Amino acid sequence: MRKKALAKKAAAALLAAAMVMASLTGCGSSSKDSTDDTTTEAVTEAVTEEATDAVTEAETDAVEETDAAEDETEAAEEETDAAEDETEAAEDETEAAEDETEAAEAETDAAEDETEATEAETDAAEEETDAADESADAGSDDASASAAAIGTTDSAPDGYELTDVSEYSNEFYIPDETVTLTVYSQTANYSGIMTGWMADLLKEKFNVELNIIPDSDGVFDTRMQSGELGDIIILGSSDDYSRAVENGLLFDWEEDDILADYGTYIQDHMSDALEQNRSLNEDGAIHGYGHDVATSSEDHASFFYSWDIRWDLYAELGYPEVNDLDDLVDLFIAMKEICPTDDNGNQTYAVSLWPDWDGDMVMYVKSMATAYYGYDELGVGLYDPETGDYYDCLDTDGPYLQMLKFFNTLYREGLLDPDSMTQTYETMIAKVQNGGTFFSIFNYSGSLGYNSEEHQAENKLMMSLVPTEASPIVYGLSTLGSTRIWAIGADAEYPELCMEIINYFSTPEGRMTMEYGPEGLMWYYDEDGYTHFTTLGLSCYYDKTTEIGNGYSGSFQDGTLQINNTTWALDAENLDSNGETFNCLNWASFSEDPTCDTEADWREYTGFNTTDNYMESGNYTLSPASAYVASAKSTELKTTWAQVTTCITEGSWNAIYAESDEEYNSIVSQMIVQARSYGYADCVEWSQNEAAIRKAAEDETTGAAE
Repeated sequence: MRKKALAKKAAAALLAAAMVMASLTGCGSSSKDSTDDTTTEAVTEAVTEEATDAVTEAETDAVEETDAAEDETEAAEEETDAAEDETEAAEDETEAAEDETEAAEAETDAAEDETEATEAETDAAEEETDAADESADAGSDDASASAAAIGTTDSAPDGYELTDVSEYSNEFYIPDETVTLTVYSQTANYSGIMTGWMADLLKEKFNVELNIIPDSDGVFDTRMQSGELGDIIILGSSDDYSRAVENGLLFDWEEDDILADYGTYIQDHMSDALEQNRSLNEDGAIHGYGHDVATSSEDHASFFYSWDIRWDLYAELGYPEVNDLDDLVDLFIAMKEICPTDDNGNQTYAVSLWPDWDGDMVMYVKSMATAYYGYDELGVGLYDPETGDYYDCLDTDGPYLQMLKFFNTLYREGLLDPDSMTQTYETMIAKVQNGGTFFSIFNYSGSLGYNSEEHQAENKLMMSLVPTEASPIVYGLSTLGSTRIWAIGADAEYPELCMEIINYFSTPEGRMTMEYGPEGLMWYYDEDGYTHFTTLGLSCYYDKTTEIGNGYSGSFQDGTLQINNTTWALDAENLDSNGETFNCLNWASFSEDPTCDTEADWREYTGFNTTDNYMESGNYTLSPASAYVASAKSTELKTTWAQVTTCITEGSWNAIYAESDEEYNSIVSQMIVQARSYGYADCVEWSQNEAAIRKAAEDETTGAAE
């Protein structure tokens, strides 16, 4: 646009010059031609010069304007270039910043990934820790809730004082150097130097260690012939006890005032049991006393034939009626359908048996009759304490073979642990603890084994459910004691030390320690005399594998007293408490509140807050305590007895595993024929005679009580 304006200016100058020339040309005459030509030339030159100057000026202006425009353009281009340079620099900076941002974001992502991985590892570690805490930490929330529900505390109250062991007797002797005492126990399942917390405690209190010698075939006779049974002696056989007395192998507790000086608590609180022992001995001396002494003969023991079942499964099934054994089988089938595996994924069964405790019959089979009918084992059969009737075990219509058939039914239904005939008690109880069974007639292989703090936290419990037609036995207590006798060897080097130890176990502290562990650490009395567990004591009660710690070695189970005998009955009154018994199941602190919702449900369903109260409300058979002691067998009868009872136990196990009714009937028939050929009738005759003697003794006891 600017170039067009300059061209117009130059054209205007030329036009003006042309007009001047035209005017000059038209005005002159001939007389004046020469002058005019000269003038015209002059004018023309002037006009031309002017026009040229104008054009030149215009061109110059145009050039100048062009140059200026070019300068402006160059300046603009330079500004543009500078702007572009700035833009490029800005873009470079932006790209650099973006690169840095991307790098930072990458680093952030990597850090976040590492953080997430760390958090995942932490979460996994916390989950593992939580799982470990749930199974092992008595201080977990669930355990604390359980402990709080039954009135436990972490420890005994501040300032809690323990009784000095020397106060339990008039005299007290402790050796300067550690003494090893030999303990021959016919009831022990342990051999060798005892270890663990009880061994630590005995060394601390008496500076002794115990070397346990259990009984087995020929051991008693061998030790009899050597003339030394041991320092402390536990005799579970009435025949062997009589022989030991007759051969002068047992210490007279009244000799040198050993009983009065070192067994003072026994003398003051167990006089009936001491006199009962004196009555057994032809020499009129006291050589010991029998286990399970009571403070009153009017009481009975707690029910250990408790008919425990998995109550959580029973509730899930809608509480079906259980009237008899057939209903029980149906219930087990239904339970296995809803709970086919245990805590470890292994197959479940209704019940798991063990042969360790078999005697004259298969223990669990005869005990099933005891739990159902209330008949007690006696010889080669079962005895009704209410009527005195006797049922030999091979009576085809009798209670033993009825229960044998029941277990064969369970086996054929896949409800009996197939390892029952070969496994040990320890293997069996491990299965119970892992939820491998639904049922037990005994509390010790049922609720006491299964109801751990972990299972309580999961609302899984075994609780009592007695079939309406059952009448489980319960045993009366007696101040006379029972048949497993505490004694001291006649040639013991330290009879006073042996007496001190037996005396200690006969005190309330000693009996409680045998059962639950050291006072103050595991249990204590509150200011009102009521008994409480500590948190550690409760954990050990539910899980015997718990490490006891606190200066003691090993687990609770490993450290228990391996003599395997008792002094006071578990359900006898604890004279140091406020009228409570040694049995924790009946402590006020233990039965105040339910441990979990499942126990609350059981309480609501039954209307009772303890197993004993529930059992007491139904049918049961009382077997009165009495002075009855089994008669000695002749040598000939002992030989016959061994053959017959071996035949019965082996034949019974074979019958349990029969695959059909035909096979079962054949095995039982062969067992009966074989047992009779060995002299079964002689064994039955002896057993029937013992039933009559026992009934007379029980009648005398109950008559005296009335």
